[in-house]
Amino acid sequence: MKGCCSCPSGTGLPPFPASSFTLQKSYNPPSVRILLLSDIHSNLEALDACVAAAPAHDLVVNLGDTVGYGANPNEAIARAQALGRVFVRGNHDRAACGLMSIGDFNPAAGLATLWTRDQLTAENLDWLRSLPQGPIRLDELPGIQFVHGSPLDEDKYLVSVQDAIEPLLASPVPLTFFGHTHLQGGFSLAGEISEAYRPTYRTVGKPESSDWPLRKDNDKDTDKDKDENKNKNNASRYLINPGSVGQPRDGDWRAAFAVFDSETCIVTFYRVPYNLRAAQEKILAANLPQWLATRLATGR
Repeated sequence: MKGCCSCPSGTGLPPFPASSFTLQKSYNPPSVRILLLSDIHSNLEALDACVAAAPAHDLVVNLGDTVGYGANPNEAIARAQALGRVFVRGNHDRAACGLMSIGDFNPAAGLATLWTRDQLTAENLDWLRSLPQGPIRLDELPGIQFVHGSPLDEDKYLVSVQDAIEPLLASPVPLTFFGHTHLQGGFSLAGEISEAYRPTYRTVGKPESSDWPLRKDNDKDTDKDKDENKNKNNASRYLINPGSVGQPRDGDWRAAFAVFDSETCIVTFYRVPYNLRAAQEKILAANLPQWLATRLATGR
């Protein structure tokens, strides 16, 4: 079994300074399939649809913003806790439990945050306060880290290649999974070539998946390949976003998630329909801003 990334193992859940690690040339990770969920935003219907559609997996990682915007914060937390143990805090998680100001939020997001704070149980408020800041690295998954925004700044939005270049260059970990932007896809860096990737789908109403094969550290180029791909090397770096479960913003209303297979080094992106009307009706019944319901239908 060969791996696709190269880095020594981390030391657990707390964030790590970039200077603590030196990129190695190769490693052999355990074979594991990771279900990646991000930006659930209290949308229970979308979360349930993702879980029902997810293929077999060994580990579930939540990349943050379990709450905010939607009408089922306590239920979403309970479901997320039942799924797995690996969490990264998001900005809405922090705002809902009082760890950050809502001053930078738009009015609808701010109102939803205050409503969410009032709805959350004392236990769930404490749980949100206890969530770790990324990057998170696990001993059993060397070469991989998990963040909400950027490995360099948990609140940074990585939307374009220009946004991604600095963390791609600075991080000693070759494979980073992130959320925050609600945009499914990612960025890669090989040599001096950086590229953005967005999965493509045939429909906007059916369950679909799209594979992104990552470059393996044991890939061998032929002489012809080396001539044509001089900038490619075995230290390729990736920033990968599974998309938003509960509030996609890429023009596709379907709930989004991803699965990473460490043995094949393939990220499979998924889009699944869910009970959109039920999620919208709950938002309206809670007297949350109407825009938070209508935007779900457009994926914006």
